Amino acid sequence: MNKPVILIDALNMFMRHFTVNPSVSSNGDHIGGVVGFLKGIQLLIDNISPKQVIVVWEGGGSIRRRAIYPEYKNGKRPMRLNRFYEDDIPDTVENRNYQVSLIVNLLRKAGINQLYISDCEADDVIAYMALHALKEEKVVIVSSDKDYYQLIDGSRILQWSPGQKDYVTPEKILKKFFIPVHNFCVARCFCGDSSDGLAGVKGAGFRTLAKRFPELVGEKFVSVEEIVNLSSAKSKESSVKLFHSIVEQAPVVKRNWKLMYLDISNLSATHIKEINESFDTSSKNPNKIKFMRILIQQGIQNFDANKFFMTTNSIK
Repeated sequence: MNKPVILIDALNMFMRHFTVNPSVSSNGDHIGGVVGFLKGIQLLIDNISPKQVIVVWEGGGSIRRRAIYPEYKNGKRPMRLNRFYEDDIPDTVENRNYQVSLIVNLLRKAGINQLYISDCEADDVIAYMALHALKEEKVVIVSSDKDYYQLIDGSRILQWSPGQKDYVTPEKILKKFFIPVHNFCVARCFCGDSSDGLAGVKGAGFRTLAKRFPELVGEKFVSVEEIVNLSSAKSKESSVKLFHSIVEQAPVVKRNWKLMYLDISNLSATHIKEINESFDTSSKNPNKIKFMRILIQQGIQNFDANKFFMTTNSIK
């Protein structure tokens, strides 16, 4: 298979650098997210040698998911800044937005493809591209988000974790969570996801689910409905509380599936058209002079633009 296409979950990657990189510009602005993000792209290209890099930004959240569950991601806030910043930034959100805007502008000048689809989540866009728009290509998804684990097949679709600085493989997922990738999303529906405000079934953890439902560990896909039905049957002859809890919380689990499973159901026909058109019309048009001019204007001195352009120009 040819060189892969890298799909970057932009906000996930940005927040990682934003919270840990203490870099400050000569203008006195914190620009750790910018510097870290650009160096991160450079490192990815060096390590993976892709044929294309596509940066996918959040589009304001999914209207369809909020229609299913209004509390979905309700109150989710940017990550707190770490000890490097202490109380130096009076308005974290303002600085975050400044850095994101600066990254978008710099990537345009660097000729890096970017996608922003309004009223869409980045994971829906990335999933559609990996499964459909790029179905003939090898794809590397760059994110630490477990939402993408369900897409990993170990060969065509891979995930690179910036935190682990390594690939997330089906073998690693099975070893850590006791559940294979093809049933990982199903198991998560029962475990819940506190980061997105999704409650699970009390007492349901990955290890416990693997123990109580060996079907989940098998080679075949097992649906949420099948696990609920198994729980209903087992609850009639067993006092294990988990079985009874699953039956009682079946509507919650089924709702979680609609929210967690990555397919085209959370994308409208208009969204899909916009993704395809944006992807088809995106092209490289780097302008090194304007890129460097922005760096100078923003007081960013600790970044090697020449080396960055040498690396990005190697993409073929």
